[in-house]
Formats: sequence, structure tokens, C-alpha cells
Amino acid sequence: MVTINELFDVKTVEMKDFFQKYTYPVEILPLIHDYILELGKRLDKKKYHEIKENVWVSNTAFIGDGVEIIGPAIIMENVKLNHACYIRENVIIGNNSSVGNSCEIKNSILLENVAVAHFNYVGDSLLGNHVHLGAGAIISNLRLDKCNVRVEHEDTSLRKIGAFIGDNTEIGCNSVICPGTVIMKKSVIFPLQMVKGKVDKVYKENKIELKRI
Repeated sequence: MVTINELFDVKTVEMKDFFQKYTYPVEILPLIHDYILELGKRLDKKKYHEIKENVWVSNTAFIGDGVEIIGPAIIMENVKLNHACYIRENVIIGNNSSVGNSCEIKNSILLENVAVAHFNYVGDSLLGNHVHLGAGAIISNLRLDKCNVRVEHEDTSLRKIGAFIGDNTEIGCNSVICPGTVIMKKSVIFPLQMVKGKVDKVYKENKIELKRI
């Protein structure tokens, strides 16, 4: 199974102490809740405010109109949460990241400089540094048959897993990332793709040939 170090450079991120304890990304997902509660108590009170129970927001973050945040959650420095996005329980959004209008994020960690554009769903996932989700891209976290999600053919014993997306990856508009997908660093997913399994570099199965008129 792909390791955390193969997907993410965590040496400089604020969550490095957490990630460096584990080998595989699937180990992280069930622990996000408790880690947020522990980290929230350690945050610098001059830089972060607990705006409601177990929801810590940096003084430099921007929170747009109609944003709903359900704790526990941490919104780090220079983050932008735009109009009507929905941050559900167990979410950390790392420095310099942005979440566009009408997005929903649940039980996930976005490292740093992540852009979740608009009309996206991100469930039970880890998104690496400089990952970009185009408009309408969906990270699905539950199989249609409700069985445990498999990652690289291994049973994880978890019913809900979205995707583990490596640093500097681009996800095209309106793509669907299936439960348990692993996308390696610097990969490109073309628009309108249905992606599953392990992806490395370029995924463009449904290539559209454009004709000059």
C-alpha cells in the first residue's frame, strides 16, 4: 500500500507531528476527530479563536456569508471559506487553502495551498499540498453496495473512505473519484473522468477530440 511519504511532503506543514506518527494514509482517517481536539487546545490563542465549541479559526482566515462549520474543525492561516460552503465534523483546512461556494467537506484533512473550487464534495479524504479540484469534482466515500472500502485491493475494514490525493495534483471539472482511490503526486485527471484504483500521472480515458470549425 502507498505510504504517507509517497503522497505528501509533510515536513513543513503544521500537522507534521501527526502525520509522521503513521505509515499509511488509511491510518489517519479514524483519528482526525481526536487529533483536532488535541491540536485545538495547543493553538496560539493570539492567532486562533474558538468561535464555537471545538471550532478553531485563524485570525487571518476569511469566512464568507452563509458558511456553516460543525466541530470539531480547525481553519488555519490565510484560509478562504467562500459563500455557503459546508464544513462538517472532523475537518482541518491547512494554511493558504480555499474552499469555494456550495462545497461540502467531511472528515478530511486538506494540507496546505489546496483549492477546492466550487460545487465539490470531499468525504473521508486526505488532500496533499497544492491539490486543485476543478468545479463539480466529487470525491465519493461510500460504495453503492455499502461494503467495506478497499484500497489497493486491501480490505480497510472501513465503510467510508474517499481518496488519498498526492501533492501537486490537478483534478478536472466534473470528475468523480471513487471510494478508496489513490492518486500519486503531480498527477493530472482530465475533466469528466470516473477514476478508481491507483492513478499515476495522467488519466484521460474519455479523451474528447476537438474539431476545428
